[in-house]
Amino acid sequence: MKVKFLDGSEKEIANLRGANLQDANLQDANLQDANLQGANLQGANLWGANLRGANLRGADLWGANLRGADLWGANLQDADLRGANLQDANLWGANLRGTNLQGANLRGANLQGANLQGANLQGAKFLETFVIVAKGVLIGYKKLANGNIAKVRIPQAAARVNAYGSRKCRAAYVTVISGTGVSKHDGVTKYAPKLKVVADQFDPDPRVECSGGIHFFLTEQEAKDY
Repeated sequence: MKVKFLDGSEKEIANLRGANLQDANLQDANLQDANLQGANLQGANLWGANLRGANLRGADLWGANLRGADLWGANLQDADLRGANLQDANLWGANLRGTNLQGANLRGANLQGANLQGANLQGAKFLETFVIVAKGVLIGYKKLANGNIAKVRIPQAAARVNAYGSRKCRAAYVTVISGTGVSKHDGVTKYAPKLKVVADQFDPDPRVECSGGIHFFLTEQEAKDY
C-alpha cells in the first residue's frame, strides 16, 4: 500500500502491523479489516477512512484525525487515542476496552454497542451529550418475563445512569406504577403496582451497558422492542 505523508513524501508499506505511519495522510483510505495492531499512527490524518473491522489493538493514535471515520466493529483495545478527533466517527460495536481516550473529541460519535469497559475518558470532550437520564423524578418502562411492560417511577433520590451511546438505563431502585410480572433477568424479582424494587447492587459506571441495577427505557416502545 502506498502511503502519502503530511510532508508530501510517499512510501510503500507492505505490512501494516506495527508500521510507522506517523503523520501519514490516509484520508478516505480503504483500510477495512486491515491489521494495524501496534502501528504508530500518531498525528495521522484518517478523516473519513474506512476502518470497519480493522485491528488497531495497541495502536498509537495520539492526536490522530479520525473525523467521520468508519470504525464499525474495529478492535481498539488498549489503543492510545489521547487528543484524537473522533467527531462524527462511527464506533458502533467497536472494542474500546482499556483504550486511552483522554481529551479525545467525541462530538457526534456513534458509540452504540461499543465496549468502553476500563477506558480512560478523563477530559474527553462532549461526553455529556451521551447522557439521557435526567435528574429528578423519572418515568421509565421495563419489559417483564411475561411480555408485560412495567411502568416504573425513578424517585429523585434514586441513583441512575445510562451507558454512553446506549438507550438502556438502570437505577438503584424504582417504584412500580403499573404492570405485573417477574424480571426477565432472573425470573424471580417481582413487579406489581406500588411495589418498591431494589437492585442487589447498583453500578454507576456509564462505560458499562449491562451491569448492576434495575434496567429500564425512557419510552414504552423501546421497552416493547427490547
